[in-house]
Amino acid sequence: MNLTSLQLPLSELPEEPVEALTGTLPAEAAGGYFPYMWLLVALPAFGALVLLVGGKRTNAWGHLLACLLPIGSFVLACLLLAQMMGAPVEDRLVTLEMWDWTFAGMFDVPFALRLDQLSMVFVMLISGVGSLIHIYSIGYMAEDPDRRKFFAYLNLFVAAMLLLVLANNYLLLYVGWEGVGLASYLLIGFWQYKSSAAVAAKKAFVMNRVGDVGLSVAVMLMFVTFGTVTFEQVFAAAPEAGDTALNLIGLALLLAAVGKSAQFPLQAWLLDAMEGPTPVSALIHAATMVTAGVYLIVRSNAIFDLASIAVTAVLAVGIITMVAGAVIACAKDEIKKSLAGSTMSQIGYMFVAAGLGPAGYVFAIFHLLMHGMFKADLFLSAGSVMHGMKDEKNMRFYGALRKVMLVTTIAFICGFLGISGLPPFDSFFSKDDIIKAALGTNWFAGVAAIAAAGLTAFYMTRMLSMTFFGDKRWKEEADPHESPSVMTVPMLLLSVGALFGGLFFVYVGDIVGWLDPITGYQPFVLPINDTVLEIVTLVVVLTGITLAWRQYASRPVPQQPPQQVSVFTTAARNSLYDDAFNEAVFMRPGQYLTRWLVWFDNQVVDGAVRGIASKVSGAGEQVKRLQTGFARSYALLMVGGAVLIGVVFVVARWL
Repeated sequence: MNLTSLQLPLSELPEEPVEALTGTLPAEAAGGYFPYMWLLVALPAFGALVLLVGGKRTNAWGHLLACLLPIGSFVLACLLLAQMMGAPVEDRLVTLEMWDWTFAGMFDVPFALRLDQLSMVFVMLISGVGSLIHIYSIGYMAEDPDRRKFFAYLNLFVAAMLLLVLANNYLLLYVGWEGVGLASYLLIGFWQYKSSAAVAAKKAFVMNRVGDVGLSVAVMLMFVTFGTVTFEQVFAAAPEAGDTALNLIGLALLLAAVGKSAQFPLQAWLLDAMEGPTPVSALIHAATMVTAGVYLIVRSNAIFDLASIAVTAVLAVGIITMVAGAVIACAKDEIKKSLAGSTMSQIGYMFVAAGLGPAGYVFAIFHLLMHGMFKADLFLSAGSVMHGMKDEKNMRFYGALRKVMLVTTIAFICGFLGISGLPPFDSFFSKDDIIKAALGTNWFAGVAAIAAAGLTAFYMTRMLSMTFFGDKRWKEEADPHESPSVMTVPMLLLSVGALFGGLFFVYVGDIVGWLDPITGYQPFVLPINDTVLEIVTLVVVLTGITLAWRQYASRPVPQQPPQQVSVFTTAARNSLYDDAFNEAVFMRPGQYLTRWLVWFDNQVVDGAVRGIASKVSGAGEQVKRLQTGFARSYALLMVGGAVLIGVVFVVARWL
């Protein structure tokens, strides 16, 4: 390994930036709608500004403005997509440079937006699903006195997320990254009068900050190593960097992704984040924010392709979280927390795909798209159930809701079909592609992915059964009813995507061909027949569905969870002790280190200073006694000194 690439002094950095990759068009040269792509970010940002600055004066119409602006971004995104699809492949990477940031010395970074096939996928997902969630929120937050502020935070989040995926360099991406973290903190703790919500917001903020340190370190390492932080220039120079530099940058990027995407070991915040309003869970913790880590890794594929240690770490993190999240989802009784465990697991699938390198990048994004639709549908359906059940979250107090909430039931079933892996719905294509790529690249990852597919089918059938089927177990004060159309229509639209999104992207959209110019694609060879693998996976999925249906639909479900359970079930109910793990491994050692440093500072550092001062002061006290103020004493000292000098000279002469 070569360490010198991390020790390149600034004086030796190239005066001119590394030559950018070919194929980039300035937005002005591309023409059409590309010069206006800045409006994608500006529209929701303007909405957040108006609602926050306008204050209570915007209460009457603020939520309507907040919905119209993301819709405007979505319409513009559709126009940009149509123009991009009509352009040759080599002209689909468009850059809009707005101004330059000059910080110090040679650190000159453009404030520029980049629109290519990868960022286009995210722009469509964020603006499209985000607009539907905004509309849904009109009904969900209708009675909240701070509804205007809630919509301002939603707009702020959408603007920050769009900036994150449109940035053409890591520094501007970092700005969007931090904006997303701020908006997440504000939205999770929106009902801050509830101590659980305030604590959850702080927990999410702190754990995300741990990951953010990784991104800031990665940006600094890039500048030291490459002399630039712009995507094209970093990727072009990556093959010339040393292994150590690339692996350290990759691991720092992984730390950032782990924090934002709630992956092991920084996954604990996601379950607590369910304390926020349900639209927050759908927008931030299902469709967009938690996918930012996947985007970061896939966008940085040129680095991870050359960083063997870092990409292996991505795969390991994905496998652990994929299985752990599914296990947690199987044991949670709160509907949103069970869906949160599911989100951890599904993002784990994406990390597994990204950890496979060129064989899996495309499938990570494919599953991310499918997840954005079916998981947003599931969260909004869960919110509809809570809305009709006076905010009851515990599925043990649901049951038979299909009889009174038919539209919500249909929407949830569509999401169930989308995530469960049954043909011909979303995950049958995207998740199976990940399983195939994993088996063709790393058999252990493939087996783990198949096992997680069975667990997915189990926990989703459990949720479906406990909520909509079986006997009713409602509390006396419950008055379940269907949600208003402003909530059910977005759910049904997302249901269409949950059912047919996979079919579209396989047979019409050609997701592999679309992303290949950005992510690359490396074919793989399956160790077994493709049809046999699909049958095996389907059998595992059907087994999970059957076991859950027998347990939770065909048998009575007690309102109180059984207390005599296995150690494994207890661990799953306690989220596999993730908080205890973080406390033991990270928090307690940090506390002990802090206490030792305080002791060292007080006893050693300050002790040495105080000791030296005390000795000097004591010596001064002793010398001070010689200053008596009597002339005879001074004369005696002078005579004594003269005699002493004479004796010294005599002795010296004699010697």
